[in-house]
Amino acid sequence: MIAYPFIAVENCKEEIKYYQGVFGGEVEILRKQGEEVFNADLHVGGATLKFADTKAAKPAAKGDYVRVFLRIETEAAFRKIYGEFAAEGTINTEVYEAPFNGLLAIVTDRNGVCWVLSYYRV
Repeated sequence: MIAYPFIAVENCKEEIKYYQGVFGGEVEILRKQGEEVFNADLHVGGATLKFADTKAAKPAAKGDYVRVFLRIETEAAFRKIYGEFAAEGTINTEVYEAPFNGLLAIVTDRNGVCWVLSYYRV
């Protein structure tokens, strides 16, 4: 079994570009109608983030029910992603030295998605 984060956003066409700017990677448009994008995947390294426009996913409400945990490979990448999300989102927990010899932070991005960011030192 493989689990993928599935993120519903308003205006998937624009928001997939935002997340690509944060993480890098390649966008794969899965379903669109005219210029409107309903479903897209963002492939980053070996990971896939799945996105759906709210018109397609029809979420009941925005909420902090599911968080996306990211184990980030380098401290520089960790700080970049944290900074990007913090710039337009909300810092839930500032960056701190975690007991596992690394960094941890929790940030809610501009779409209300809560990300638990981690960097493990080797």
